[in-house]
Amino acid sequence: MSNPVTAPKIPVFDTPVTAEVESLRPHYSAEKKQQIKEQIKALLKAQDAVLVAHYYVDADLQELAEETGGYVSDSLDMAKFGNEHPAKTLVVAGVRFMGETAKILNPEKRVLMPTLKAECSLDLSCPVDAFSRFCDQYPDHVVVVYSNTSAEVKARADYVVTSSIAVKLVSWLGDQGKPVLWAPDKHLGHYIERVTGVDMVLWKGSCIVHDEFKSRALGQLIEENPDAAVLAHPESPDEILALADVVGSTTQIIQAAKDLPQQKLIVATDSGIFYKMRQEVPDKEIVEAPTHGEGATCKSCAHCPWMAMNGLDNLLHVLQTGENEIHVEENIRVKALRSTQRMLDFAKMEIS
Repeated sequence: MSNPVTAPKIPVFDTPVTAEVESLRPHYSAEKKQQIKEQIKALLKAQDAVLVAHYYVDADLQELAEETGGYVSDSLDMAKFGNEHPAKTLVVAGVRFMGETAKILNPEKRVLMPTLKAECSLDLSCPVDAFSRFCDQYPDHVVVVYSNTSAEVKARADYVVTSSIAVKLVSWLGDQGKPVLWAPDKHLGHYIERVTGVDMVLWKGSCIVHDEFKSRALGQLIEENPDAAVLAHPESPDEILALADVVGSTTQIIQAAKDLPQQKLIVATDSGIFYKMRQEVPDKEIVEAPTHGEGATCKSCAHCPWMAMNGLDNLLHVLQTGENEIHVEENIRVKALRSTQRMLDFAKMEIS
């Protein structure tokens, strides 16, 4: 089964602390905020641009995307929407790999991001040179990578997946008798392996947000709220998933919130998702799963510090200046397109 021990040591990288990121961002009055939003709306229209936002970014950006004919979703649906929308410019509010994915799929379009400093711990944990050497150890394995990776890593892969289709795609490969090399999230990899029974070799990366949820504190919270349902993202550690009533992607978590009869929901994923969840289930109580407890560092406190770098101020700036455009080398883009397009094709096959 899985063999994460042979993966190279994960590189050390600096992680901004959410509280520090938030302290650097302006706190506008309601009147000033609305003024900025109107400026952004005018610029989006003038530049034939559409705003695509992830569930984890600031609620103001999610709201603005909805108000301007843009889109708010998970990384799979963001990619599909950007690929199908006729706008000449895609403005991606999220982290860098999301902008790169948009460019991989839409080389003819201008792709902008509010900031190019918004990284992803999973992406950073999987540098392409070390990953390529890892892949070379397993030449008979199908290389499947999570969308939270660089364009260069996607170019090395056979398939790209998001959490919403990862289990189904790996199961499909397993039915063909194909062993799988998975990267970079070890927790999601363990979950897929356990659910599918497919022989997998795992990279050792993890998400700084989901890695912080604490099982002992969550267990106590469940005891105090026996009527609550627990919803968890599969990037969370195994001991968190063992306590969950539902394990799924961000979109699947939102759907479960609507489908479940429980009126109280304990949610183990980035708290940015609460904006959309409260839209969908306004009468239900949503509780953040605990990141405090034994071993806690609260580097993210259930909110990605890189996602928090996206704001109205830098969104306005990038539309005014054209800065922060995403570029992907063409030889890399073409290779990455192969594995990324397979993701979209498989998702379409699943839907049909």
